[in-house]
Amino acid sequence: MLQQNTTENERVEVLVRASTKLSLARTLLRFARTKPLGAIGAAITITLILIAVLAPVISPADPYKTNASNVYATPGGDFILGSDDVGRDVMSRLFFGARVSLYVGMVSVAVGISLGTLIGVLSGFIGGKLDLGFQRIVDSFIAFPTIILALAIMAALGSSLNNVIIALIFVLAPGTARTIRSQVLSIRELDYVLAARAIGAPSSRIVLRHILPNIAAMYIILVTIQLGLAITTEASLSFLGVGVPPDVPSWGGMLTVAAESFHGVAPWLAIFPGVAIALSVFGVNLLGDALRDVLDPKLRGR
Repeated sequence: MLQQNTTENERVEVLVRASTKLSLARTLLRFARTKPLGAIGAAITITLILIAVLAPVISPADPYKTNASNVYATPGGDFILGSDDVGRDVMSRLFFGARVSLYVGMVSVAVGISLGTLIGVLSGFIGGKLDLGFQRIVDSFIAFPTIILALAIMAALGSSLNNVIIALIFVLAPGTARTIRSQVLSIRELDYVLAARAIGAPSSRIVLRHILPNIAAMYIILVTIQLGLAITTEASLSFLGVGVPPDVPSWGGMLTVAAESFHGVAPWLAIFPGVAIALSVFGVNLLGDALRDVLDPKLRGR
């Protein structure tokens, strides 16, 4: 009898797992059918992630290896996308540059959006002098244009990969805090939150059970949209020479080499990194817009 019950439980678990996988597949197919541009953005983003993860495996050459006999090799042959001013393979540097862009973008977005969300929730829910103080600090950061603020922070910290992440965190957190605060201000006045307060629910429970679940969709939307901003800002800083060190393969650094004096000699040095940046930001923004339409209750169904 015990063995039969065990067998039945295993069958039930298998059926539940199969049902869950089928439901997930149907959800993805429905998303692709209703949001074709979002599906294209997701495909571009997933491809970018795979290239970054598999860069050491799929790269045809060492991105750091120089070769004086193959300077400015045209695309084709041994160099599919050509070579640069010191004979390094452009395709390999593009693949490894994707790793830099994704690492900087994902880490800075994860920390910056999370920090901004924490500030926004505390500021909007508690209110009073704390809200006033937080918002004046946020205003002081938002007053600076994105690239100017990032340049100022990099000038103070110095050029390195981790310093680029720190600069992007300061760029992303203030706008996120302002957006999340506006959401919290509207949610805290809803009936179920007022009812929770009326029955004596502590503030921590209200935040964890009522506030955070209702801003989760906005958090996901901000992560996807701001990832494109992080990628372009990192490329801009590297292009200006204050971001990633020149020896590290990065899309912005590759554009710097092309812009110095080689755009007329080897135009592919500017074309391929520029296309990579444009495609990655395009894909992330398409995915972010589609997720906003799906997850935002106000836009759902449009």
